[in-house]
Amino acid sequence: MIKRMAENKDNFSVESKPTHEHQPAQEATRHVDVCVIGAGLTGLTTAFLLKRKGKEVVVIEKQPRIGGQIHTQQVGNYIMESGPNTGSVSFPEVAELFEALSKGCSMETACESSKRRWIWKGGRFHDLPAGLIGGLRTPLFTWYDKFRILGEPFRAKGTNPDETVGALAARRLGKSYLDYAVDSFVSGVYAGNPMTLVTRFALPKLYLLEQEHGSFIRGAIAKAKAPKTERDRQATKKVFSARGGLSHLVNALGDAIGATHLITGADGVEINPTEGGYVVKYTTDLGQAHTVYCHQVVTTCGAYALPALLPFIQQSLMSKISNLFYAPIVQVGVGIKDTQGVSLRAFGGLVPSCEKQQVLGILFPSSCFENRAPLGGATLSFFLGGVRHPDFLSKTDEELTAIVEDALHRMLKLPASVQPDAIRIFRHERAIPQYVASSGDRYAAIEQIQQQYPGLILAGNIRDGIGMAHRIRQAFEVAKQ
Repeated sequence: MIKRMAENKDNFSVESKPTHEHQPAQEATRHVDVCVIGAGLTGLTTAFLLKRKGKEVVVIEKQPRIGGQIHTQQVGNYIMESGPNTGSVSFPEVAELFEALSKGCSMETACESSKRRWIWKGGRFHDLPAGLIGGLRTPLFTWYDKFRILGEPFRAKGTNPDETVGALAARRLGKSYLDYAVDSFVSGVYAGNPMTLVTRFALPKLYLLEQEHGSFIRGAIAKAKAPKTERDRQATKKVFSARGGLSHLVNALGDAIGATHLITGADGVEINPTEGGYVVKYTTDLGQAHTVYCHQVVTTCGAYALPALLPFIQQSLMSKISNLFYAPIVQVGVGIKDTQGVSLRAFGGLVPSCEKQQVLGILFPSSCFENRAPLGGATLSFFLGGVRHPDFLSKTDEELTAIVEDALHRMLKLPASVQPDAIRIFRHERAIPQYVASSGDRYAAIEQIQQQYPGLILAGNIRDGIGMAHRIRQAFEVAKQ
């Protein structure tokens, strides 16, 4: 029988260590060096690094558990993630964090077969080519664009600093590459529209390849030839999770920080400047008022939460930050007991918007990592909604289940006799920030506020990237400050 259940914290059988709800009674007034607002990956990593430096730190979180969007769940014989499934070891800081937490959790990198990426076109999934021969043979791109790409190193670089990812891709690579490579990638990473995301904010490495080297191809060659330090080599670009699920990373950070430094279930959190630093006020679920005095404060929460959190910031500045739009996402975890021999040996499949399908993409966690599903079975993650289909958030469980079951058989070619053994539906109203043209004003406003109020740092996914690797690297940078 299919087990269908919408997101319900009471039914989670594996979650990040919460709750820390059985905390020792806190004093009404507390003095620390640094107060971190938000117990997601950025906040926890920042607090962990500061504590290692000997700083007295406290983390204040509105939710009753730590981890933010990261939440691993054991659903019968399946390990599912209700938030991020994977990250990329894009920066050395990722490897360094796992090394520092090696006693509490370990990094698991995706197996070799998961290097395959599928793109949907014309009623089936095709491999995204990884080399020259595959690039010539693939039906994903037109022959015109395949030959046109030979001239990419010789095209003039763009002059518009706010050129969108889509416009840049069409200009340098051609429309079929935009439709079946870039659009799919943007849907998979941002759940967004490549024609509105600004390259220098959303994909800064891609932007710099053209600006610094004049070409994607020339830039990639130069990067490959550049000498690398031992630390640089730790950025392997491999796909990672934590062994057993990403909540193990969250739990290890929580344990290292310590329960007395983690405040969960904090309501009405408000920050104001005071002599020599900042004062942070909040109440607990029992209604008790608490005050924390600190020299520095780091916010890591979403842009939408900042106006109430920082009431002393002038509205003309705050509005340039709080207008950040977050794409809504519906993620559906599916457990399959037996795929009946259908191979899902790939990272997953992405669906270009021009193909007019109801799913953005499907990840295959059990093909990437060990012990995520029974032998012969599979754990899958379906993604729906995004900026193009925000209405999917309001679809019923039955409607979403029907879409997923159709994709299982029509898109993944599983036999009709294969039915889900478990389904979990997770709705995220504000999932992924969209780095559009207003990002320049947001970055400038953040910088102005931080200069105006020394000791206040505005961090989190309002800047510097949205992936787990970006969050970890930002935490390292914030801790240095």
